Amino acid sequence: MPQKEQSLRAAGMRLQLRPRSLSIVNSLQKVKLMKSVQFVILPVLLLVIWQLLFEIGIIKPVTMPPPTKVARSFLELAGNGQLLKHIGVSILRVLEGFGLAALTGIVLGIGIGLSKVLDRLTDLLIQVVKPIPPIAWIPLAILWFGIGEPSKIYIIFLGAFFPILINVLDGIRQTDSKFIELSRVLEVSKGKFIRQVVIPGALPAVMTGLRVGLGVAWMCVVAAELIAATQGIGYLINDARQLSQPDVVLVGMITIGVIGKVMDDLLKRLETRLIVWKTTYAGD
Repeated sequence: MPQKEQSLRAAGMRLQLRPRSLSIVNSLQKVKLMKSVQFVILPVLLLVIWQLLFEIGIIKPVTMPPPTKVARSFLELAGNGQLLKHIGVSILRVLEGFGLAALTGIVLGIGIGLSKVLDRLTDLLIQVVKPIPPIAWIPLAILWFGIGEPSKIYIIFLGAFFPILINVLDGIRQTDSKFIELSRVLEVSKGKFIRQVVIPGALPAVMTGLRVGLGVAWMCVVAAELIAATQGIGYLINDARQLSQPDVVLVGMITIGVIGKVMDDLLKRLETRLIVWKTTYAGD
């Protein structure tokens, strides 16, 4: 009898838990659906408004083509393989420039952040050079590197370098003083202190710097591909501008935006894996 009662109770509990689990699953599905709707609804609404403004004559096709024409140009460029070719070239340039900027910015940021002497020596130079826009370096880039790939990658590197460097420095400088005092009391070695306290504490700022630097790298690719380029999304945009093809210009702009978004999402996923303890406020 007791065994039968226990089995009946267990069955009853399972029946009670099943509706709860189903309600949780339904709630999660509703949240996913709402996120999908929110993600899609604004772009669709903007496209509808854009097309309506064209239909009633407020927007002239010479200055701003309708979304239908932009879509046709996109399909044409994608169909003949030109768009994919330009995308591949630009992604390679961005990855090279951004990769160099990330490596240099993180290494220098850690070195300067941990050394008061280096900080004093480099602070003035960083503060003076940092505000100069990468496009202003184009004449010097051509003089130093010619009109080949190195000059283009250099412009992208400059754009991505300073956001990464500054964020790494800020992350190291914001190391909790309690941890510093505790490491001194416990006589933790310098190397262990850097590996186990400074770098983990600076990781959120480092990831922010990488994400900002990647965004700026994509901004700079258009300027970089003005330097005697024959391929790349920046070249496609500039060539379309000269030929008065605003639809192709918009195709290039939208392509950069979409690729930038995808790459930023990849960095965000990496951030969540590396910094599992980080909590953020996403609004009410």
